[in-house]
Amino acid sequence: MSVRLHVVVPCYNPPSGWEQALVAHFLKLSQALGDLVGDLKLIVVNDGSSRHTTAQNFAYLKEILPAVTVVDYPENRGKGYALRQGVACEHADFYMVTDADFPYTVDSMVRVVQTLLTKGGIAAGNRDTSYYERVPLFRKWLSQLLRWVLRRVLQQPIGDSQCGLKGFDESGKVIFLQTTIDRFLFDLEFLMLAYRKVPVTPVQVELRESVVFSKVGWKVLATEGRNFLWLLFRRSIGK
Repeated sequence: MSVRLHVVVPCYNPPSGWEQALVAHFLKLSQALGDLVGDLKLIVVNDGSSRHTTAQNFAYLKEILPAVTVVDYPENRGKGYALRQGVACEHADFYMVTDADFPYTVDSMVRVVQTLLTKGGIAAGNRDTSYYERVPLFRKWLSQLLRWVLRRVLQQPIGDSQCGLKGFDESGKVIFLQTTIDRFLFDLEFLMLAYRKVPVTPVQVELRESVVFSKVGWKVLATEGRNFLWLLFRRSIGK
C-alpha cells in the first residue's frame, strides 16, 4: 500500500531566495525517504506575508514541485493557525510539520517518518544537548525553563514541547486540529491535549549546521505568557 505523507510548513516574511532553498531541502528529503513513502507532498502556508511571497515565488515552487499546495491568506495569524490550515486542507495517511527553512537534518526527518510508520500516533522531535550550545543565551534560558515546567509542574512525558519537528497520523491530526493557540505555544497545547489519548513517541533530532535563529521579541513573549497561563488554567479545571 502506498503511504501518503504531507509535509506542512508555514511561511511568514521569508528571506529572499527562500523558495529555491525550500525546493532543495524538500528534494533531499524525498530522496532520503526513498520507498518509505509512496506519495510525498509539500504544503506551504503563506501566513499573511508582506514580502518575498509574490505569485512568481509560488510559481517557481509549482514548476519544480508538481506535488505542492499553497494555502494563502492576507492577514498574519501565527504559526499555530497556519499549520492547522495546512494540515486540514487535504487528506493524507501521515503529516509532518516543520519550518520553511527545514532547520532539522534530513536524517532527523527520516527518523520521525520511520517512527510514525512503526508506532503511529505522534512522533515528537526531541532536540539533543548540542541545541543549547548553539542558541542565543536568552532563548536557551527560555527553553530550559519550559522543559522544567513541563516535567515538574505539568508532569508531561515529553520535555521538549517546542521542538519544531513533529509528525502524526490521523489520530494525531484530530488532536492537532483541536488546538486553539495561534502562535508558538500551540506545540505545548498539542502535547497536553494528546496526553493519555494518543501515544506520543520522542524522536532524537538534530539541527542543521547552517540554521539561523530568529529573535524573540517582547510582544511575542507577552502573548505567549498569556497563552501559557491559559493552558495552566485549562489543566487546573481538567479541560
